[in-house]
Amino acid sequence: MGYPATGYYFGWMPNPLHRYQYEIFRKLLVGAREEAGLTQVQVAARLGKPQSFVSKYERGERRLDFTEFLEVADILGVDASAFIARYRASQVPSEGRSEP
Repeated sequence: MGYPATGYYFGWMPNPLHRYQYEIFRKLLVGAREEAGLTQVQVAARLGKPQSFVSKYERGERRLDFTEFLEVADILGVDASAFIARYRASQVPSEGRSEP
């Protein structure tokens, strides 16, 4: 299957929000927030966003892009490079799961 001239894709594509790699990323973000002693409301206020913004990315209803991730990491007092290293160390593909 490919992309027809219309730009629509008619094959099955897994939702990237539900890939186990993103689940690891979300769990690490929640853990970092909790370690920082911050609530979702406090993080949202520092981002200038509603609390639902934080809730949605923590629950996997919304993805963070790279620049948003960096902003959240700064608010949580987390070194982005260390966070990425921790994420990579946490990625142990299980049987039947594809690697990135």
